Amino acid sequence: MSLTELRPASHRPAPPPKNVRTRSWLHRFDNKTAPYIFISPFFILFGIFGVFPLIFNGVVAVRNWRLDDPTLTGWAGLDNFNRLLSDEDFWNALGNTFGIFILSTVPQLLIALVIANLLNRKLRGNTFWRIGILLPYLTPVVASTLVFAIFFARDNGMANWFLSLVGFGQETPLDWRAQKWSAWIAIATMVNWKWIGYNALLYLSAMQAIPRDVYEAAAVDGAGPWRQLWRITVPMIQPVVVFTVILSTIGGLQLFNEPMMFDENPQSASGGSAHQFQTIAQLIYKVGWKDLDLGYAAAMSWALFLIILIVAGINTLLTRRIGGDR
Repeated sequence: MSLTELRPASHRPAPPPKNVRTRSWLHRFDNKTAPYIFISPFFILFGIFGVFPLIFNGVVAVRNWRLDDPTLTGWAGLDNFNRLLSDEDFWNALGNTFGIFILSTVPQLLIALVIANLLNRKLRGNTFWRIGILLPYLTPVVASTLVFAIFFARDNGMANWFLSLVGFGQETPLDWRAQKWSAWIAIATMVNWKWIGYNALLYLSAMQAIPRDVYEAAAVDGAGPWRQLWRITVPMIQPVVVFTVILSTIGGLQLFNEPMMFDENPQSASGGSAHQFQTIAQLIYKVGWKDLDLGYAAAMSWALFLIILIVAGINTLLTRRIGGDR
Protein backbone atom coordinates (compact mmCIF):
# COMPACT_ATOMS: atom_id res chain seq x y z
CA MET A 1 0.00 0.00 0.00
CA SER A 2 1.19 3.54 -0.75
CA LEU A 3 1.84 6.17 1.88
CA THR A 4 -1.15 8.16 0.65
CA GLU A 5 -3.47 5.21 1.32
CA LEU A 6 -2.00 4.69 4.82
CA ARG A 7 -2.70 8.29 5.78
CA PRO A 8 -5.94 9.08 7.55
CA ALA A 9 -8.65 10.51 5.35
CA SER A 10 -8.35 13.88 7.08
CA HIS A 11 -4.66 14.13 6.10
CA ARG A 12 -5.08 13.16 2.41
CA PRO A 13 -4.70 16.02 -0.17
CA ALA A 14 -8.05 17.15 -1.46
CA PRO A 15 -8.66 16.70 -5.22
CA PRO A 16 -8.42 19.91 -7.24
CA PRO A 17 -11.69 21.72 -7.84
CA LYS A 18 -13.59 20.95 -11.02
CA ASN A 19 -13.01 24.41 -12.49
CA VAL A 20 -9.24 24.03 -11.98
CA ARG A 21 -9.25 20.68 -13.84
CA THR A 22 -11.26 22.25 -16.65
CA ARG A 23 -8.83 25.16 -17.01
CA SER A 24 -5.89 22.75 -17.01
CA TRP A 25 -7.51 20.68 -19.79
CA LEU A 26 -8.28 23.81 -21.82
CA HIS A 27 -4.69 25.00 -21.37
CA ARG A 28 -3.31 21.70 -22.69
CA PHE A 29 -5.81 21.72 -25.58
CA ASP A 30 -4.94 25.33 -26.46
CA ASN A 31 -1.20 24.65 -26.53
CA LYS A 32 -1.00 21.14 -27.99
CA THR A 33 -4.11 20.49 -30.06
CA ALA A 34 -5.54 23.81 -31.25
CA PRO A 35 -2.50 24.78 -33.43
CA TYR A 36 -2.86 21.58 -35.45
CA ILE A 37 -6.58 22.20 -35.92
CA PHE A 38 -5.94 25.75 -37.14
CA ILE A 39 -3.36 24.71 -39.75
CA SER A 40 -5.13 21.50 -40.80
CA PRO A 41 -7.35 23.16 -43.50
CA PHE A 42 -4.26 24.11 -45.51
CA PHE A 43 -2.80 20.62 -45.41
CA ILE A 44 -6.16 19.01 -46.16
CA LEU A 45 -6.71 21.24 -49.20
CA PHE A 46 -3.08 20.82 -50.27
CA GLY A 47 -3.43 17.06 -50.05
CA ILE A 48 -6.66 17.05 -52.08
CA PHE A 49 -5.71 19.59 -54.74
CA GLY A 50 -1.91 19.30 -54.68
CA VAL A 51 -0.52 15.94 -53.58
CA PHE A 52 -3.30 13.70 -54.93
CA PRO A 53 -3.28 15.18 -58.48
CA LEU A 54 0.50 14.91 -58.55
CA ILE A 55 0.43 11.23 -57.58
CA PHE A 56 -2.48 10.49 -59.89
CA ASN A 57 -0.70 12.24 -62.77
CA GLY A 58 2.33 10.06 -62.14
CA VAL A 59 0.13 6.95 -62.38
CA VAL A 60 -1.47 8.19 -65.62
CA ALA A 61 1.99 8.84 -67.11
CA VAL A 62 2.87 5.13 -66.97
CA ARG A 63 -0.45 3.92 -68.36
CA ASN A 64 -2.19 3.81 -71.73
CA TRP A 65 -4.99 6.30 -71.29
CA ARG A 66 -6.88 7.64 -74.28
CA LEU A 67 -10.31 9.25 -73.94
CA ASP A 68 -11.20 8.44 -77.55
CA ASP A 69 -10.38 4.74 -77.12
CA PRO A 70 -11.58 3.35 -73.76
CA THR A 71 -10.47 -0.15 -74.74
CA LEU A 72 -6.81 0.94 -74.79
CA THR A 73 -5.89 0.44 -71.15
CA GLY A 74 -3.17 -1.16 -69.08
CA TRP A 75 0.29 -0.24 -67.98
CA ALA A 76 2.58 1.36 -70.54
CA GLY A 77 5.67 1.50 -68.36
CA LEU A 78 8.19 3.95 -69.76
CA ASP A 79 6.78 3.83 -73.29
CA ASN A 80 5.26 7.31 -72.98
CA PHE A 81 8.60 8.72 -71.85
CA ASN A 82 10.54 6.90 -74.58
CA ARG A 83 8.13 8.36 -77.10
CA LEU A 84 9.26 11.85 -76.09
CA LEU A 85 12.79 11.19 -77.32
CA SER A 86 11.66 10.81 -80.93
CA ASP A 87 8.77 13.30 -80.90
CA GLU A 88 9.63 16.25 -83.14
CA ASP A 89 6.73 18.28 -81.82
CA PHE A 90 8.06 17.95 -78.27
CA TRP A 91 11.57 19.08 -79.18
CA ASN A 92 10.18 21.93 -81.27
CA ALA A 93 8.03 23.06 -78.34
CA LEU A 94 11.01 22.72 -76.00
CA GLY A 95 13.12 24.94 -78.27
CA ASN A 96 10.34 27.52 -78.50
CA THR A 97 9.90 27.50 -74.73
CA PHE A 98 13.60 28.08 -74.05
CA GLY A 99 13.85 30.73 -76.77
CA ILE A 100 10.96 32.76 -75.36
CA PHE A 101 12.20 32.08 -71.82
CA ILE A 102 15.64 33.57 -72.52
CA LEU A 103 14.24 36.59 -74.38
CA SER A 104 11.85 37.34 -71.56
CA THR A 105 13.61 36.39 -68.33
CA VAL A 106 17.06 37.92 -68.84
CA PRO A 107 15.92 41.40 -70.01
CA GLN A 108 13.05 41.30 -67.54
CA LEU A 109 15.23 40.89 -64.45
CA LEU A 110 17.94 43.28 -65.65
CA ILE A 111 15.47 46.06 -66.47
CA ALA A 112 13.62 45.46 -63.20
CA LEU A 113 16.91 45.81 -61.31
CA VAL A 114 17.73 49.10 -63.03
CA ILE A 115 14.22 50.49 -62.44
CA ALA A 116 14.34 49.50 -58.78
CA ASN A 117 17.69 51.22 -58.43
CA LEU A 118 16.24 54.42 -59.91
CA LEU A 119 13.17 54.27 -57.65
CA ASN A 120 15.44 53.78 -54.65
CA ARG A 121 16.71 57.33 -55.15
CA LYS A 122 15.01 60.49 -53.97
CA LEU A 123 12.61 61.32 -56.78
CA ARG A 124 9.58 63.54 -56.94
CA GLY A 125 6.38 61.55 -56.78
CA ASN A 126 7.97 58.28 -55.62
CA THR A 127 4.60 56.80 -54.70
CA PHE A 128 3.17 57.61 -58.12
CA TRP A 129 6.04 55.90 -59.95
CA ARG A 130 5.97 52.85 -57.70
CA ILE A 131 2.25 52.37 -58.23
CA GLY A 132 2.63 53.06 -61.94
CA ILE A 133 5.13 50.29 -62.59
CA LEU A 134 2.83 47.80 -60.85
CA LEU A 135 -0.20 48.57 -63.03
CA PRO A 136 0.81 46.14 -65.83
CA TYR A 137 0.94 43.32 -63.26
CA LEU A 138 -2.61 44.17 -62.12
CA THR A 139 -3.93 44.00 -65.68
CA PRO A 140 -5.59 40.65 -66.53
CA VAL A 141 -3.39 38.49 -68.73
CA VAL A 142 -6.11 37.92 -71.34
CA ALA A 143 -6.84 41.63 -71.68
CA SER A 144 -3.20 42.68 -71.99
CA THR A 145 -2.40 39.84 -74.40
CA LEU A 146 -5.30 40.78 -76.68
CA VAL A 147 -4.06 44.37 -76.75
CA PHE A 148 -0.56 43.23 -77.68
CA ALA A 149 -1.98 40.88 -80.33
CA ILE A 150 -3.50 43.97 -81.97
CA PHE A 151 -0.28 45.92 -81.38
CA PHE A 152 1.71 43.26 -83.29
CA ALA A 153 -0.88 42.83 -86.04
CA ARG A 154 0.48 42.55 -89.57
CA ASP A 155 -1.83 45.19 -91.01
CA ASN A 156 -2.39 48.46 -89.13
CA GLY A 157 -0.38 47.29 -86.11
CA MET A 158 1.49 49.93 -84.14
CA ALA A 159 4.64 47.78 -83.99
CA ASN A 160 4.95 47.87 -87.77
CA TRP A 161 4.14 51.57 -87.75
CA PHE A 162 7.07 52.22 -85.40
CA LEU A 163 9.33 50.12 -87.64
CA SER A 164 8.20 52.09 -90.69
CA LEU A 165 9.44 55.29 -89.03
CA VAL A 166 13.00 53.94 -89.25
CA GLY A 167 12.51 52.70 -92.81
CA PHE A 168 11.82 49.02 -92.11
CA GLY A 169 8.88 47.17 -93.63
CA GLN A 170 7.41 50.10 -95.55
CA GLU A 171 6.55 48.00 -98.62
CA THR A 172 5.93 44.64 -96.94
CA PRO A 173 4.73 44.80 -93.33
CA LEU A 174 6.30 42.32 -90.94
CA ASP A 175 4.09 39.36 -90.06
CA TRP A 176 5.04 38.85 -86.41
CA ARG A 177 3.34 35.45 -86.22
CA ALA A 178 4.97 33.99 -89.32
CA GLN A 179 8.57 33.55 -88.12
CA LYS A 180 10.03 32.07 -84.97
CA TRP A 181 12.23 35.03 -84.07
CA SER A 182 9.51 37.64 -84.55
CA ALA A 183 6.90 35.61 -82.66
CA TRP A 184 9.36 34.99 -79.82
CA ILE A 185 10.12 38.72 -79.56
CA ALA A 186 6.42 39.61 -79.54
CA ILE A 187 5.54 37.06 -76.84
CA ALA A 188 8.60 37.96 -74.76
CA THR A 189 7.55 41.62 -74.94
CA MET A 190 4.17 40.70 -73.46
CA VAL A 191 5.78 38.77 -70.62
CA ASN A 192 8.31 41.52 -69.88
CA TRP A 193 5.62 44.21 -69.87
CA LYS A 194 3.64 42.35 -67.23
CA TRP A 195 6.39 41.19 -64.88
CA ILE A 196 9.07 43.91 -64.92
CA GLY A 197 7.18 46.11 -62.46
CA TYR A 198 6.47 43.23 -60.08
CA ASN A 199 10.12 42.19 -59.91
CA ALA A 200 11.21 45.84 -59.63
CA LEU A 201 9.10 46.27 -56.48
CA LEU A 202 10.59 43.10 -54.99
CA TYR A 203 14.08 44.45 -55.62
CA LEU A 204 13.09 47.88 -54.30
CA SER A 205 11.77 46.43 -51.04
CA ALA A 206 15.10 44.67 -50.51
CA MET A 207 17.09 47.80 -51.41
CA GLN A 208 15.20 49.79 -48.78
CA ALA A 209 16.83 47.66 -46.09
CA ILE A 210 20.40 48.53 -47.17
CA PRO A 211 21.88 51.21 -44.88
CA ARG A 212 22.56 54.54 -46.56
CA ASP A 213 25.94 54.70 -44.85
CA VAL A 214 27.19 51.97 -47.18
CA TYR A 215 26.43 54.07 -50.29
CA GLU A 216 27.87 57.20 -48.71
CA ALA A 217 31.11 55.39 -47.92
CA ALA A 218 31.26 54.01 -51.46
CA ALA A 219 30.67 57.46 -52.92
CA VAL A 220 33.54 58.85 -50.81
CA ASP A 221 35.78 56.11 -52.23
CA GLY A 222 34.85 57.22 -55.74
CA ALA A 223 32.30 54.55 -56.70
CA GLY A 224 29.71 55.84 -59.15
CA PRO A 225 26.02 54.81 -59.26
CA TRP A 226 26.59 51.97 -61.73
CA ARG A 227 29.47 50.54 -59.73
CA GLN A 228 27.45 50.85 -56.52
CA LEU A 229 24.61 48.90 -58.11
CA TRP A 230 26.74 45.90 -59.08
CA ARG A 231 29.29 45.98 -56.23
CA ILE A 232 26.99 46.82 -53.31
CA THR A 233 23.31 46.54 -54.13
CA VAL A 234 23.20 43.25 -56.02
CA PRO A 235 25.32 41.25 -53.51
CA MET A 236 23.30 42.61 -50.58
CA ILE A 237 19.93 41.70 -52.12
CA GLN A 238 21.13 38.34 -53.43
CA PRO A 239 18.38 36.27 -51.68
CA VAL A 240 15.68 38.31 -53.43
CA VAL A 241 17.52 38.03 -56.75
CA VAL A 242 17.68 34.24 -56.36
CA PHE A 243 13.96 34.20 -55.52
CA THR A 244 13.03 36.17 -58.64
CA VAL A 245 15.28 33.98 -60.81
CA ILE A 246 13.55 30.83 -59.55
CA LEU A 247 10.10 32.41 -59.89
CA SER A 248 10.83 33.62 -63.43
CA THR A 249 12.22 30.21 -64.39
CA ILE A 250 9.08 28.43 -63.25
CA GLY A 251 6.77 30.93 -64.93
CA GLY A 252 8.83 31.17 -68.12
CA LEU A 253 8.98 27.43 -68.71
CA GLN A 254 5.25 27.06 -68.00
CA LEU A 255 4.30 29.84 -70.42
CA PHE A 256 0.81 29.26 -71.76
CA ASN A 257 -1.53 32.27 -71.80
CA GLU A 258 0.54 34.67 -73.90
CA PRO A 259 1.33 32.32 -76.82
CA MET A 260 -2.19 30.91 -76.67
CA MET A 261 -3.88 34.31 -77.01
CA PHE A 262 -1.29 35.51 -79.54
CA ASP A 263 -2.32 32.77 -81.96
CA GLU A 264 -4.91 33.71 -84.57
CA ASN A 265 -6.67 30.42 -83.81
CA PRO A 266 -6.28 29.91 -80.05
CA GLN A 267 -8.56 26.87 -79.91
CA SER A 268 -6.11 24.79 -81.92
CA ALA A 269 -3.27 25.35 -79.40
CA SER A 270 -0.89 24.83 -82.32
CA GLY A 271 1.28 27.91 -81.74
CA GLY A 272 1.11 29.17 -85.29
CA SER A 273 0.64 27.50 -88.66
CA ALA A 274 3.99 25.71 -88.38
CA HIS A 275 4.14 25.48 -84.56
CA GLN A 276 6.68 28.30 -84.63
CA PHE A 277 5.81 29.56 -81.14
CA GLN A 278 4.11 26.55 -79.55
CA THR A 279 5.36 26.04 -75.98
CA ILE A 280 5.47 22.82 -73.99
CA ALA A 281 2.47 23.89 -71.90
CA GLN A 282 0.48 24.42 -75.11
CA LEU A 283 1.59 21.04 -76.46
CA ILE A 284 0.53 19.32 -73.22
CA TYR A 285 -2.88 20.94 -73.50
CA LYS A 286 -3.19 19.94 -77.15
CA VAL A 287 -2.14 16.33 -76.61
CA GLY A 288 -4.31 15.90 -73.52
CA TRP A 289 -7.52 17.72 -74.45
CA LYS A 290 -7.42 17.93 -78.25
CA ASP A 291 -5.81 14.60 -79.13
CA LEU A 292 -7.31 13.01 -75.95
CA ASP A 293 -4.08 11.14 -75.12
CA LEU A 294 -3.91 11.71 -71.37
CA GLY A 295 -1.13 9.19 -70.76
CA TYR A 296 1.29 10.89 -73.13
CA ALA A 297 0.27 14.35 -71.88
CA ALA A 298 1.00 13.27 -68.30
CA ALA A 299 4.45 12.05 -69.36
CA MET A 300 5.10 15.46 -70.95
CA SER A 301 4.04 17.12 -67.69
CA TRP A 302 6.57 15.13 -65.71
CA ALA A 303 9.27 15.87 -68.28
CA LEU A 304 8.50 19.58 -67.96
CA PHE A 305 8.61 19.26 -64.16
CA LEU A 306 12.09 17.73 -64.28
CA ILE A 307 13.30 20.34 -66.79
CA ILE A 308 12.09 23.15 -64.50
CA LEU A 309 13.90 21.62 -61.51
CA ILE A 310 17.16 21.31 -63.45
CA VAL A 311 17.03 24.79 -64.99
CA ALA A 312 15.97 26.41 -61.70
CA GLY A 313 18.85 24.69 -59.88
CA ILE A 314 21.38 25.79 -62.51
CA ASN A 315 20.09 29.37 -62.46
CA THR A 316 20.24 29.44 -58.66
CA LEU A 317 23.86 28.25 -58.59
CA LEU A 318 24.90 30.73 -61.29
CA THR A 319 23.13 33.61 -59.58
CA ARG A 320 24.74 32.89 -56.23
CA ARG A 321 28.18 32.48 -57.79
CA ILE A 322 27.89 35.71 -59.78
CA GLY A 323 26.57 37.57 -56.76
CA GLY A 324 29.37 36.19 -54.59
CA ASP A 325 32.04 37.11 -57.12
CA ARG A 326 30.80 40.66 -57.22
